[in-house]
Amino acid sequence: MLLPNCPMANIYDVARAARVSVATVSAAVNGTAFVSPALKSRVQRAVKQLGYQPNLLARSLATQQSRTIGMIVPDIANPFFPEVVRGAEDAAYAAGYMLLIASSDNDLSKEEVYLRLFVAKRVDGVIFTKAPGAMPKTLQTALARAGVPLVLLARTVPGLRADIVEMDDKRAAHEGVTHLLRLGYRRIGFITGLGGATTSRRRLDGYRAALRDWQQPVDPALIVEGDFRVESGYRAGLELLKNRPDAVFISNYLMSVGFMEALRQYQLRCPEDVAIVTCDDHPWLDSFSPRLTTIDLPKHELGAAAARLLIERLSKGARRAPRTIRLPSAMRIRESCGCGIRGSALLTTSGRPALAR
Repeated sequence: MLLPNCPMANIYDVARAARVSVATVSAAVNGTAFVSPALKSRVQRAVKQLGYQPNLLARSLATQQSRTIGMIVPDIANPFFPEVVRGAEDAAYAAGYMLLIASSDNDLSKEEVYLRLFVAKRVDGVIFTKAPGAMPKTLQTALARAGVPLVLLARTVPGLRADIVEMDDKRAAHEGVTHLLRLGYRRIGFITGLGGATTSRRRLDGYRAALRDWQQPVDPALIVEGDFRVESGYRAGLELLKNRPDAVFISNYLMSVGFMEALRQYQLRCPEDVAIVTCDDHPWLDSFSPRLTTIDLPKHELGAAAARLLIERLSKGARRAPRTIRLPSAMRIRESCGCGIRGSALLTTSGRPALAR
């Protein structure tokens, strides 16, 4: 008999130690068929004694399931995405799946490499935030032939048949800009996100819609493109502040950090000279001075909902039509919007004071 905890133990060693057939060991370990409690107990003792580790590749070939999910995000270093990934991991783990993570850096070629790698690794499905640009037809065909379902996370792709979990980006931007308009600001600038990303377009749509609702003109000089990173917020701030906005809506938290540096360079104060509302909220934002007013996006739930939707697809197969889940946001009112200075104008649509966090 092999020594206890021998790393080379295989299923045949376990069968000999437990005095059962290889088929019984497989059924007991994988739960693929009924095994009496007495036999299962013998198998479990042998597994523990020998330190047997099941061959996951062989199991996936036999069951056509690897119990793994691939996940691609644009940038795991962006503070937005770790909580999204954690939400997906929590939901996947609860359902017996493991997560494989990759960052695409919004690069189409890198994204394709990871998608093809996931197919080669026999993942059961993929959750991903699409890099801007179309997916090659050859890649779509490869995914379809491999039977790998997709869930699009946050960003959508026209013409790609897949389940979608997204945020209500248009409503989030509309709410933030409307809040500034209620406070009396009229020259409201906007720093967009990455060009070509549907999240960026929807937030821009919300900004424009809020101005239309208040019968304010859309001034192209007050709209500057960023890319969701700190440096782009700084560059956009230097350009935007030349046009003297009295308030700015910024498409994410990282660009707000860069914009605040541009404010300091212009020797302007927030909110006395320029008010700020930004997208996304984090616990440490309470330590900023001034504390940032934000539209809080449901990061953990975004990832969890995507994982649950994919697992539902895996259990029900292709019979179900693609679904879209849109998650709401919530406003967190602090000092950067100038509500303390212009508090008399802070009213909700119902005429009652809005709640501050």
